[in-house]
Amino acid sequence: MTTEDLLGRASIFLCMTGSGLLILWMASATASGRLKRNPFAGIRTPVVMDSEETWRIAHVRAKRDNQRAGIAALAAGLFALVPVPIAVIAVGALVGAVIMLAFVLHGARVGGNAARAHLAEQRRDG
Repeated sequence: MTTEDLLGRASIFLCMTGSGLLILWMASATASGRLKRNPFAGIRTPVVMDSEETWRIAHVRAKRDNQRAGIAALAAGLFALVPVPIAVIAVGALVGAVIMLAFVLHGARVGGNAARAHLAEQRRDG
């Protein structure tokens, strides 16, 4: 194994596992209320950012998808440790990143819909 291969594997491992751990932490922290509305992390659509209540509702609903995204990133990072050619590792990282993105986007959609439904119910109830 060449130095370039080792550096490539290490980079993919660190980036993907780091991303996975961060997403897992954020999924838990936003759903539990430990991570409040902010301009940097979480679902930041206008309907979700409307109030702390809509923020929490959206993130509770998105938690499972966000956890799956974190697991996908972790799996892609751990795949970098498998003794296969670096090209296969790169494809694995790309596939993991696409799966991670799909789960995050689905979670944002589900969370946004939950926040929107809550706001509609509040307006209806007056």
